Amino acid sequence: MADSAETLLVRAVGFCRRDRWDEALPLLRQVQESGRPGLPALFYSYLGHAVARVERRVEDGLQLCEQAVKQEFYQADFYWNLARTQLLAKQREGAVRSLQKGLKLDRKHRGLLALHRELGVRRTPVLPFLSRANPLNHLLGRLRHAFVGK
Repeated sequence: MADSAETLLVRAVGFCRRDRWDEALPLLRQVQESGRPGLPALFYSYLGHAVARVERRVEDGLQLCEQAVKQEFYQADFYWNLARTQLLAKQREGAVRSLQKGLKLDRKHRGLLALHRELGVRRTPVLPFLSRANPLNHLLGRLRHAFVGK
């Protein structure tokens, strides 16, 4: 990537991380229009969420975020962007799975933890072979919460 495209990408990601997506998207578009081959997965992850969030092109955004995760499956930020984009697409279950994968990579990732709290993701039932509504799971779940906490 040329220095100017690289500089634009750094600035755009900075805007994204400060939740200034309207300012980031034009910079990401400039990077895209630079015609540079081999743009990093970071670019696709943030462009995907920006497109979904600002332009409401959620399906396009999902594809870009998924592409980034496939390229670099070890980046917690990419799972954060994917989860947020899945929520825009009303794919709550997918978002929860993405959150879990991201948190396995980085248990202290602020964005993932905040989104996890916001969604109120439940723990798996104590006895997963029984339904969540089973009275035994209710009792054991309450005991687990009393002794282990959240």
